[in-house]
Amino acid sequence: MAVIGGVVALAVIGGGAYAFLGGSGGDDDKKNDKPQAGQAQSQAPAAPGQQSDKPADAGASADPSAQQPTVPGWQTQTRADHYFQYDVPGKTDKWKVFPTDTAISYTEDGKPVVVMTGTSNYKEGGCSSQPNPDAVGEAGQGQLATVGTTGGGKDGDLKTNAKNWAGNWGFMAYGGKDHKPKLEFTDEKEWKHNGIDGWTATAKVTVTNRPSPCVPPTAIVKSIAQKMPDGTFHGWVIYADQGVPDALTEAQIDKIMNTVRPAKGPGA
Repeated sequence: MAVIGGVVALAVIGGGAYAFLGGSGGDDDKKNDKPQAGQAQSQAPAAPGQQSDKPADAGASADPSAQQPTVPGWQTQTRADHYFQYDVPGKTDKWKVFPTDTAISYTEDGKPVVVMTGTSNYKEGGCSSQPNPDAVGEAGQGQLATVGTTGGGKDGDLKTNAKNWAGNWGFMAYGGKDHKPKLEFTDEKEWKHNGIDGWTATAKVTVTNRPSPCVPPTAIVKSIAQKMPDGTFHGWVIYADQGVPDALTEAQIDKIMNTVRPAKGPGA
């Protein structure tokens, strides 16, 4: 599995901590590390659990028709290990779809803390500054939005997982512990679309570390959590800069989100 990412640590938000218990941001069987003492979550009842992503099934359904985008001219991404498929705009609109097993991550002490696979991003290679100064690799390369899938554990419930995925990615991508962004959660509700019966949450991020105008003043993160028959939770996440040139509108984000649908699992 290719891993591209940055370096941060535990996200402490207000009076509580969003504990990174693998599935809240993890995606690789080598990344199941639990928080150290003092890093337990105190705001939400449980963070998403351990994950067991495997390096690389093809990640796509064997049915060629399942790879067709729901929006003409868009590109389809599938991550079979997380049972999600979604579409993003085409290459001419500056969207890039990565190989399905490519992982984007933020790490602590060399160990991934939040990880996603089945990834895509928007307008990579623009302004290279980032709100988290410790970010390296693919993270912080000027992309204005990133999409991916995560999870695989059994801890928590749909609502908790959706909120934690939105919060954890918002915190890690837009500051980390050294430059804690402010998070406001909205739109926590059931998500029943395209055959997914799950939960969604939105985190609105205010960035507190802006070393240059390249760093957005705000951002938005949206998640979808679903629970599979084996009891595992899986998440779809998009995080996007706001308040900078060419930023996605919320309507554009929602259009992408509305393409999210179930995918056949590994080996199906």
